[in-house]
Amino acid sequence: MPEASMRSGHKFAAEDSLVDAVVRSAAMLAGFDEPRREARRLVAAAAEMDAAQLIAAPDSKLGAPAALRLDEILVRRLAHEPLSRILGSREFFGREFALSSETLDPRPDTEVLIEAAKELAHEEGWYDRPFHLIDVGTGTGILAITMLAEFSNATALATDISAQALATAQSNAERLGVADRIRFLEARSLKGVEGSFDLLMSNPPYIVSADIGTLDAEVRLYDPLAALDGGPDGLQVYREIVADLSHSVPQGWALFEVGADQASDVAGLLKGQEVRELRMWKDLGNHTRCVAGRTQF
Repeated sequence: MPEASMRSGHKFAAEDSLVDAVVRSAAMLAGFDEPRREARRLVAAAAEMDAAQLIAAPDSKLGAPAALRLDEILVRRLAHEPLSRILGSREFFGREFALSSETLDPRPDTEVLIEAAKELAHEEGWYDRPFHLIDVGTGTGILAITMLAEFSNATALATDISAQALATAQSNAERLGVADRIRFLEARSLKGVEGSFDLLMSNPPYIVSADIGTLDAEVRLYDPLAALDGGPDGLQVYREIVADLSHSVPQGWALFEVGADQASDVAGLLKGQEVRELRMWKDLGNHTRCVAGRTQF
């Protein structure tokens, strides 16, 4: 990986063309996975234009304000700050979600939970009747908001321990046009949650505490610890949620994202609550990413 101290001396000037800025930025990002793509996105962000505008006018001058912004954001990227953090948003299931320092940066693998929920919706008839869901540990709101955007007949409650995360999620809900069908609650797990739900979805913190220090810098330094640390065995929050399922999801489904090699453990927790049925879904890397249990208490 490139080091910021090695590269930060490179400066951009107002008279630089956009295409030259992209070429030079890509060279500076040579140690990253997709330097050209990242360079285009960073130059576009610095110039306050979209990708189409950048492509349409490659010989346009960068300009002084954009040159200064590009210097600054490249230093941040070379220090391994994630591209999505710099840009302030991440695409999830075809929609852009704003991030904040108190929210996990959404991962593509989490889209498996949406696909699983849509599959269950067909089986349960949720496409044809109103249903109520809860997103525990909502972060940016990707699960609840995406479900509401996909199902016009759904309503949701989204919980998080962070007030700032909830504010970010609410802003995303407003921008994506579903704010009238979602409520937000500052709570840990299912504590203080009233009412019952047809569907529970959660991507809880599941990294073993002792493993936090081994995570990639882009995760360890920029994702909030509370969204990563799952306790001594990574299962602490799963236990808390599952213990209260009979109250919150007396008859429905509970869907969880799980980490590597955690599927059987989470399935065991659900079996301990005598769920009627267990399902699992794999991500694109062929790892079990979603574990679900049908409840009937």
